[in-house]
Amino acid sequence: HSIGGTAIFLLAMFRILQGFALGGSWDGLPTLLALNAPKAKRNWYTMFGQLGAPIGFLLANMLFLYLILSVSPEDFQAWAWRYPFFVAFAINVVALFARLRLVLTEEYTFALEESALEPISTREMLDKEGPNIFLGAFAALASYALFHIVTIFPLSWISFNQSQVIDDVLQIQIFGAVIGIIATIFSGIIASRVGKRTTVGVMAVLIGIFALFSPMLMNGSASMQNAFILIGFALLGVSYGQSQGTVTTNFARRFRYSGAALTSDFAWLFGAAFAPLIALGLSVKFGLTAVSLYVLSGALCTLLALYINRQIERNA
Repeated sequence: HSIGGTAIFLLAMFRILQGFALGGSWDGLPTLLALNAPKAKRNWYTMFGQLGAPIGFLLANMLFLYLILSVSPEDFQAWAWRYPFFVAFAINVVALFARLRLVLTEEYTFALEESALEPISTREMLDKEGPNIFLGAFAALASYALFHIVTIFPLSWISFNQSQVIDDVLQIQIFGAVIGIIATIFSGIIASRVGKRTTVGVMAVLIGIFALFSPMLMNGSASMQNAFILIGFALLGVSYGQSQGTVTTNFARRFRYSGAALTSDFAWLFGAAFAPLIALGLSVKFGLTAVSLYVLSGALCTLLALYINRQIERNA
């Protein structure tokens, strides 16, 4: 309203900067956690990096719900919307110290000295490890596609159809985020017993089954829509908790850190980046069945990638 199109440009630039920050700090986090973990508990330790997403989603929803319930719509539009950004700034200060503490460990220093962690250019990574990068991205596709289908799409769909009060939906999503946190922690226990790839594969099958019932749930009553959110968060937590690093062992040693990071970037790009827009567009034009097929395709891609990865390992 004040600066016109410049606001759109600034928002886009800040989102690009956020992408650099995410790619530089989080993408390699499972690798760093694995370096600091006992060998038998690596799946448990790497799960903690994935907890950031559901916890962040929980805090954001709680904060916005509090503001929506505490101020008038006019005040929210005028000034209250700025407060979550101040809170995010405070959280990032704490996160900075956590990152610095993690990379100053003896294991990290030793890994750098032994070239287990080494800066690699994206061009070299794609040239030497391109197939493994794309294989890893598609192995995580079911989880990443489900992420925004569960967190963002229900708000858009319910708001579009005016089938529920948004305040009520935010409360359900807060409860769903708690379920997601518990499920993510539980994924570490499961993967420690049956393995990361088995966990991701089984969850891809369950996500595919969930996708088949999605149109019925989202087209149903408020209770059925809420069930879609809560069940989705439970599946997302277990799947997302172990989605990182499913093919990391395929990479040559010097490529593992950068390879894991780039794999995660492509998984976000293919699976999550356009998911809310695609899902809403498909649902409006073709109905919720198209959204169901979209999520199902992600599950099939995950299963296919895991199968190809197993064949590669057997032939190695």
